[in-house]
Amino acid sequence: MAKLTLDELYNHLWRSADILRGSIDSSDYKIYIFGFLFLKRLSDRFEEEAQECIRNGLSPEIAYSDPDEHEFFVPERARWSELRKLTTGIGDQLNKACEAIEDTNPVIAGVLVNIDFNSESKLGEAKEKESLLGRLIDHFSRINLSNASLSEPDMLGRAYEYLIDKFADDAGKKGGEFYTPHHVVRLIVELLDPKPGMRISDPTCGSGGMLIESARHIADIEGKRLGQPVNVTLHGQEKNLGTWAIAKMNLLLHGLRDARIEKGDTIRNPRLLDGDGNLILYDRVIANPPFSLDNWGADDVSGENERQGYNRFSYGIPPKNMGDLAFVQHMVATLSHGGICGVVMPHGVLFRGSGDGRIREAMLKADLFEAIIGLPENLFAGTGIPATVLILNRDKPKAREGKVLFINAAKEFEERTKKNFLGESNITRVVDAFFAWGEREAFYARAANQSEAEYRRSICEPTERFMRVVDIDEIRDNDFNLNISRYIDTLEPEKPMDVKAELQKLSAAEKARDEAAARMNALLKEMGYAV
Repeated sequence: MAKLTLDELYNHLWRSADILRGSIDSSDYKIYIFGFLFLKRLSDRFEEEAQECIRNGLSPEIAYSDPDEHEFFVPERARWSELRKLTTGIGDQLNKACEAIEDTNPVIAGVLVNIDFNSESKLGEAKEKESLLGRLIDHFSRINLSNASLSEPDMLGRAYEYLIDKFADDAGKKGGEFYTPHHVVRLIVELLDPKPGMRISDPTCGSGGMLIESARHIADIEGKRLGQPVNVTLHGQEKNLGTWAIAKMNLLLHGLRDARIEKGDTIRNPRLLDGDGNLILYDRVIANPPFSLDNWGADDVSGENERQGYNRFSYGIPPKNMGDLAFVQHMVATLSHGGICGVVMPHGVLFRGSGDGRIREAMLKADLFEAIIGLPENLFAGTGIPATVLILNRDKPKAREGKVLFINAAKEFEERTKKNFLGESNITRVVDAFFAWGEREAFYARAANQSEAEYRRSICEPTERFMRVVDIDEIRDNDFNLNISRYIDTLEPEKPMDVKAELQKLSAAEKARDEAAARMNALLKEMGYAV
């Protein structure tokens, strides 16, 4: 029997969205597709495990009833063979099946019951709802998602990423609320360069892509593929319950079942705490928080340093209607002594005055800023505005102390039909520029056969419009403004003028003008008009 290829799986999953498209809002139907994919995977894998047990001598009764024989135990009513028999009350039966799975698998508690398969407000009235759900069950019955049927390891995880990417495009502005483009995530993970054994957090984790890419980076270091055990601790928090469920499913399908993903508002109610109620500290913190969030919780966190001991806002409370630096300060507060943070932010955090200006000044005086990277425009779902990546470091290398690296990567992209894209060469150029500055372990790995001096010259010398190291004294002279254009000439240079050629063009234009005027005058004279 031929195995399912990745492209076949992609196409099948996207056709499942066609069943719902037009019937419900595009920002809503993703949760149903993800839910069916997860249910089918759990059931097919359960059946595969049961058959393996029987081949190894276990009785069918025990193979199908003992939870200890399965990674995830699927109760009989939730098995796909039973779901395929449903003809009436399908939504209600699917909800009960999800409840049964969660009751026997605490690790996925809250993931499936978050999906209301019986919602008339989203799926339509009874007859339409039954038709949609029946067609989806039939559609997913046509593929087998057991391990033996998949042609590649981590296929389901990659297919899940594919769906998230497609749904983000389809949902427009709402898509950006749960998804950061994979190429942007790759850039930040490469810059942070997490190592095996590290503890990593994403306090606004969306669908979990940044945590997954961090795990993939570490798996590569360990010579493994994602899906095998990886030596990393992954934590995240997500406010939107539907997106939280997607993140949990995403991580589980990538084999990262030990990841801790909490529900709740990171600013108002941080949930990543240790046994004593203190913020857990991390080696790497990575995030793409909501841009310039209004009503982010300024009143709720006022005085929290004394009241709760989190000490998140020691550099100041941001304006009530602009929460960017609240998220940045939360991330800094959760860094260990040698921890590094990478965060996507709007450009406004670099130059806004008043409260943001005071916070930025205090953080600069604390020497937290290691690099500021300006990204191209039109990278993110729902917005064409360019963003910036801030790299903040609790323990900057000696060569970087008192300095900030500015990288103008606004032109580092490949044009695509809908969105711009960071290609491999674009990511490599930014990452190489970052590691070529100062003493960083990854620099030497990239130097290849060149000497250190040769490599530094190849990266740094021809790039005065691309990157620049700026001393804190110069930043102080600019009132702690970090706008990239203050330190790097971001305007396109005018091409040198060839004066001789331009004069020749002018002479030719004047000649043509004179000839046209002569012809017009001759015509007027023939018509009896004196000139």
